[in-house]
Amino acid sequence: MTEATVRALAAGSTVCAYAGLCLAVYWRERRRNQVLARAAAALAGDGAEETALVLYASQTGQAEAIAWQTAGWLRAAGTPVRVMSLNEADTKTLHGASSALFIASTYGEGDAPDGASVFAEQVMGSTADFSSLRYAVLALGDRQYASFCGFGRALDEWLHSAGATRTFERLEVDNTDPASLAVWRARCGGDAVAQAEDSSARTMPWRLAARERLNAGSAGAPVYHLAFVAPAGTAAQWASGDVAQITIASDPGRPRDYSISSIQTDGELQLLVRQEQHPDGTLGAASGLLTSTLAIGDTVALRLRPHRNFRLEGNAQRPLILIGNGTGLAGLRSHLRARAAARQHDNWLVFGERNARHDFLYRAEIEAWNAAGVLRRLDMVFSRDQPDRLYVQHRLLQASEEVLAWIGRGAAVYVCGSLQGMASGVDAALRQIAGEALVRELTATGRYRRDVY
Repeated sequence: MTEATVRALAAGSTVCAYAGLCLAVYWRERRRNQVLARAAAALAGDGAEETALVLYASQTGQAEAIAWQTAGWLRAAGTPVRVMSLNEADTKTLHGASSALFIASTYGEGDAPDGASVFAEQVMGSTADFSSLRYAVLALGDRQYASFCGFGRALDEWLHSAGATRTFERLEVDNTDPASLAVWRARCGGDAVAQAEDSSARTMPWRLAARERLNAGSAGAPVYHLAFVAPAGTAAQWASGDVAQITIASDPGRPRDYSISSIQTDGELQLLVRQEQHPDGTLGAASGLLTSTLAIGDTVALRLRPHRNFRLEGNAQRPLILIGNGTGLAGLRSHLRARAAARQHDNWLVFGERNARHDFLYRAEIEAWNAAGVLRRLDMVFSRDQPDRLYVQHRLLQASEEVLAWIGRGAAVYVCGSLQGMASGVDAALRQIAGEALVRELTATGRYRRDVY
């Protein structure tokens, strides 16, 4: 067999393998969309009865998950339901309904989450009469923020001022507090419904298989790569962009969310965690457990949570602009691993940290992606490596013409990392580059997605 023949066979095998992978991804997404369509059709009924609305305003996917669960309770009790995000709704939608349940999270200090930003601006900013609407609001928040449940409160007050009648008073939930959610479940008829969870949704003991510090010598807090494996016989499933929710024994009522940095075919669930240290020298309860106390081989209570607002989904075939800082690289890395596996190389990574020498997280992997063409463009921004501080939003402004060119040919923008500074700075830069109207359109069509904390 000649060398040319061997090369031809190898090339053919590669093409066949890639085609098989693409086909598998296609069928998986098609099955998922069919399941969602069947679920929506089952909830909606046959049209003979009046349909209730269940609307959600979600940033991390928690509100959406509760919305679908709520819809299931209502449908089991005989009420047809239509589930939709607030950005899909308008004044006409609410006028056409006699009852609606709103599950609303809050972004930052009292703002609407991305899944409701268009609704907040265009619908809540207008005058309306909803005197024929009965409604209730479940507001999700975190008491660590000054404007606890700020958007949920604003939504409730706006609906009430427009003449809508409360079915029951607004419920406010701190960090998915089980007791508060149980009240909502009871009021929505959920106590009479037997809820079956699949294995991926249950909290289970995942075993720590590996831990490695990635920023030795850094002036910042230690950052660790962690790898976990599911219990034997468990068919754990997740998609790039999803979240691992960890419950710790010392604070069981406040589970912590961490962006998953690996994909399912990696064979393990990987996280990127920064160790938090309090002024008195003690470590943060969750980060201290994960980065220090937990020994290799020990287990932690972990639950997989879909984060549909940050999944690729309809953007899987688009060019991607991936922007982040610090441990926000986790969510971006999972997308890049998914894109590399699918041989989709139209990706631009803009990532920021302190110093190139100590804080270039996953350096070998990122440089290999850049060399292999998985990344069409790479911008690493190290804030302390020059006299004037430079951040990712500054790099975006410097490359504004290319940002517009990518968006013009259909790119989706994903942002992962800190809310204060980075995410707000990136948002301001995008609005300066693209204009308010275009950013609003990108948000409404799911081409601008954020996983920020």
